[in-house]
Amino acid sequence: MSNSSSISQFLLLPLADTRQLQLLHLWLFLGISLAALLGNGLIISAVACNHHLHTPMHFFLLNLSLTDLGSICTTVPKAIHNSLWHTTAISYMGCAAQVFFYFFFTTVEFSLLTIMCYDRYVAICKPLHYGTLLGSRACAHMAAAAWASGFLNALLHTANTFSLPLCNGNVLGQFFCEVPYILKLSCSQSYLREFGLLLVSAFVFVGCFIFIVFSYVQIFRAVLRIPSEQGRHKAFSTCLPHLAMVSLFVSTGMFSYLKPPSTSSPSLDLVVSVLYSVVPPVLNPLIYSLRNQELKDALRKMMTGWCFSAARDCLLRSVPGSHCMS
Repeated sequence: MSNSSSISQFLLLPLADTRQLQLLHLWLFLGISLAALLGNGLIISAVACNHHLHTPMHFFLLNLSLTDLGSICTTVPKAIHNSLWHTTAISYMGCAAQVFFYFFFTTVEFSLLTIMCYDRYVAICKPLHYGTLLGSRACAHMAAAAWASGFLNALLHTANTFSLPLCNGNVLGQFFCEVPYILKLSCSQSYLREFGLLLVSAFVFVGCFIFIVFSYVQIFRAVLRIPSEQGRHKAFSTCLPHLAMVSLFVSTGMFSYLKPPSTSSPSLDLVVSVLYSVVPPVLNPLIYSLRNQELKDALRKMMTGWCFSAARDCLLRSVPGSHCMS
């Protein structure tokens, strides 16, 4: 293949070698995607429908759930399709779309996690200024900045990556399209330009991570100065879900990109890529809902309301001698 224009499709890494294992992975991925859709969908519905949850923290959580939905829908459906139809192919445009949306949602998610850290910092360290620093307009501007930065970062990386000449085949060692694996197919020194962009993005992510660490140092210092044990416990409980989500997001990504090349293998790369691309969107709703009493109460009330409405409609539709679902 002389250049990228002659490539009509890429070949992804299969999830398994045998048909039985492929079907097993299909059902596993299907269960994971349904769990992510259900968990994040419930959080979005609860925050949107409950006026008590119209706070900055829950507003950013709603945006985070939207990014998790987008992230899981970027990689998993194609993997399920390929396992179902026993293929590894993805079209050139489909690959470009995966790269764009993967960068888009990843950037937005980490930006939102950084903003949510700032929210916890202001709430605990500067509670008297919380309404001023995190008013509705400020929250809307910060969320818009997160989504805009994700779009710009994704556009730059996608346009730059797919403008490179590709002449080293079309086989990607990953179950979805990812820039480092596409760059291995390049036969031009212009791939250094994309590495430069990746380096800039890495510095931005490191800067956000340093900000998160510095903020939590200040938060823990402020919490330890709270005289009552109940007050300290309440302050810590509001930070633990966010801290757990940041740890999950950062640890899986760092393990993937910073692991020694000598330990790399197709099976290990596949497991690690699932950890940082599929697992966080599933666990984030669970982590946040388990430690957030207000959110749990809203979810319980919403589920009870749905069950009551369904039972009421069922009774209204029923007639003597007939079944409810008839």
